[in-house]
Amino acid sequence: MTHFYEPKLGHQLKHDPFNAIVGPRPIGWISSQSADGVLNLAPYSFFNAFNYVPPLIGFSSIGRKDSLNNIEATGEFVWNLVTQPQVEAMNQTCKAVPPEVSEFEIAGLSTAPSRLVSVPRVAESPVSFECRCTQILQMKNLQGESIETWMIFGEVIGVHIEERLISNGIYDTANAQHVMRGGGPADYFSIGPEQLFKLYRPAN
Repeated sequence: MTHFYEPKLGHQLKHDPFNAIVGPRPIGWISSQSADGVLNLAPYSFFNAFNYVPPLIGFSSIGRKDSLNNIEATGEFVWNLVTQPQVEAMNQTCKAVPPEVSEFEIAGLSTAPSRLVSVPRVAESPVSFECRCTQILQMKNLQGESIETWMIFGEVIGVHIEERLISNGIYDTANAQHVMRGGGPADYFSIGPEQLFKLYRPAN
């Protein structure tokens, strides 16, 4: 037996399973800045990397959020890695606050200067990507109608990594304590050495 449903008719479950199945997902913890210099920091659960060279990342804004408005205005943003020590602070940046309020202050986070963009990084985050926006696409449904969701893509032009996370020239994902978003109202996952296994591509 399987549970089948058509999303347009509803899933008939306690929580929508879609974002639990497509998961766990990296968190798009995006810092941005308005044209007037007001800082914003927000976590996005639909985020990922999409290309190697040049390195491209993207996240979706469901509804017109401050991050989208800021990036449209300045063309810049920073992605900050969420690891176990930043979980509570990241959760605080989910709060809906007016545009003139900075989530850095709400969450008790410090800023660190970027090298190539004007938007600051989260000082407490061990990895950050400085990005310049390449595309903003408003998404459409099957009928070709625009929906209130925008994809924001950016090229990574600068990368900051704490040296403790580089072992023998390789980034140590297993021990970096990455935190990922799951589904339901509160599901998150962490990555540790116990989840690591090796699988090499077959020889040609």
